[in-house]
Amino acid sequence: EEQLQQEKKQLLQRAARMRLEQDEEIRELNTLFLNAKCNMIRDKQVLEKQMIHKELAEEERRLDKMMEMERDKGMEAQEELERHRRQELMKARQDIVKQMERNAEDRALRAEELYQEGQRQLERLEQMKREDRKAWEEKQEKLKQIHAEIQCFNVESQRLKDQQREQERLEDERVLEQQRQKAGRAGQGRAWAEREAAWEAEQEQLRLEKEKELARLRAMQQQAQDWQAEMDALRAKRNQEVADREWRRQELERSRKKAELEQQLRQDRLEQVAQKEQYLAMQVEQDRREFQRVLKAHQEQLEQEKLEREQRELRQRAHAEYLRQQIQELQQQRERERAAVLEEGRQQRQEVQQRRQRLTQLRQQKLQEFRAAGMPEKYCAHVERKARSQDGAAP
Repeated sequence: EEQLQQEKKQLLQRAARMRLEQDEEIRELNTLFLNAKCNMIRDKQVLEKQMIHKELAEEERRLDKMMEMERDKGMEAQEELERHRRQELMKARQDIVKQMERNAEDRALRAEELYQEGQRQLERLEQMKREDRKAWEEKQEKLKQIHAEIQCFNVESQRLKDQQREQERLEDERVLEQQRQKAGRAGQGRAWAEREAAWEAEQEQLRLEKEKELARLRAMQQQAQDWQAEMDALRAKRNQEVADREWRRQELERSRKKAELEQQLRQDRLEQVAQKEQYLAMQVEQDRREFQRVLKAHQEQLEQEKLEREQRELRQRAHAEYLRQQIQELQQQRERERAAVLEEGRQQRQEVQQRRQRLTQLRQQKLQEFRAAGMPEKYCAHVERKARSQDGAAP
C-alpha cells in the first residue's frame, strides 16, 4: 500500500508537471530553452571540433618536437661520446708518451749513473795507480836515502878510524919522545939503548900487527859493507821487480776492469735500446688493441643507441597512433553525441511544431465557434488579432 501511495504521488506530480508544461510561459520558456540548447550544442560541437583539430595539431607538433629533441639528444650524446672517446684516446696517448719519457729518463739516469760509476771506478783505479806509483817512488827515494846514509856512515866511520890511527901514532911518538928524554936524563948506557931499540922494534911490530889487524878489520868491514850494499841492491832490485810486477798486475787488472766496464756499458746500452724498441713495439700494439677495443665499443654503442632510438621511435609512433585512435574515437563519440543531440533537438522541434499546429488549429476552431456563436465581429476580430499577436509573439 505504501508503494501504491508512492506511485500515486509520483503520478500526481507528473500530472501537475504536465499541466505546468501546458502553461504558455512555460511552453515559451521551454521553446527558448530548446533553441538555446540547440545553439549551445552546435557551438560546443564547433568548439570541440576546433579543439580537436588544435589538439591534433599540437600533438603533431609535440611529437615532431619530441622526435627532434630525441634526435638532438642522440646527436649530442653521439658528439659527447666522440668527444669523450677522443679525450680518452688523447689522454691515453699522453700517458703513454709521458710513461715513455719517464722510462727514457729513468734509463738515461741509470745509464748516466752507470757511466758515472764507471768513471768513478776508473778514477779510483787511476788514483790507486797514482798512489802505487807514489808509494814506489817514495820507497825508491827512501832506498836512495838509506844508501846515502850508509855511504855517509862509512865515510864518517873511515874518517874517525883514520883520526884514531893518527892520534894513536902521535901518542906513540909522544911516548917514545918522553922515553928518549927520560933515558938521556938518566945517562944510561948501551943496554938501555938496546932495550929501547928492542922496545921500539916491539912497538913497531905491535904497530904493524895493529895496522894489519886494522887493515883486516877494514877489509872485513868493507867486505861486509859491500855485501850489505849488494844485499841491499839485490833486495831493492827484488822489491823493485815485485813492485813492477805488482804495478803491471794492477795495470792489467785496471785494463781488464776498464774493458769489462766498457763492455758492460755497451751491453747495457744495447739492452736499453732493445728494451726501448721492445717497449715501443708493445706500446704500439697496446695502442692498436686499445683503439680496436674503443672502436668496437663505440660501434656497439652506436648500434645499441640506434636500436634504442628505433625502439623509442616505434614506441612514439605507437603512442601517437594510440593518441590518434583515442582522438578519433573521441571525435566519433562526440559526433554520435552531437547527432543524438541534434536528433533530440529535431524531435523536440518537431513535437513543438506539431503542438503549435494543433494549438493553431484549436485557436482557429475556437474562433470559428466564437463567430458561430454570434459574437460581434469586433470581438471576433479582437480575439483573432490577439491570437495572431500571440502566434506572432510565439517562437
